[in-house]
Amino acid sequence: MKPAATARLRFGIWTDDELPLARELFGDPRVTSLVGGPFDDVHIRARLTTEIRNQRDHGFQYWPIFLDAGEHVGCCGLKPRAPNVHELGFYLRPALWNRGLAVEAARGVIEYAFDRLGAEALFAGHHPENQGSRRTLEKLGFRYTHDEHYPPTGLLHPGYELRRG
Repeated sequence: MKPAATARLRFGIWTDDELPLARELFGDPRVTSLVGGPFDDVHIRARLTTEIRNQRDHGFQYWPIFLDAGEHVGCCGLKPRAPNVHELGFYLRPALWNRGLAVEAARGVIEYAFDRLGAEALFAGHHPENQGSRRTLEKLGFRYTHDEHYPPTGLLHPGYELRRG
């Protein structure tokens, strides 16, 4: 299962065949520098394996997203955090930043989390310098709750919550 298509986007499901797309996204230092990257091939393969396993075990992942014309945008989705609470995240290719695509994709994922999975709440965080992610989360209705240590950067990252309803 995956979220329904949005006005401009469709969701895929990561498989081992998408390793080249994962490399393009997670190997790009502009995409991953604020989350501990850029990542080498070993890390990217491990990330892809985790996404595939999350889909199998939990029914969700950070799904790859594509424009209707087929261009790979990045990924947006969920990972497990606590019972009935999932973590929302998104990564976009730099050529597609500032077009509202993260908000559009995340809205589809939020609907899926609450309506299909029965989540009670969603968590999201961002690097303290990533103002674009902060603005995106605020547009989506997330509210700041606390700062949380993020081991890959060694920093306290702002944490946000969105509750059902």
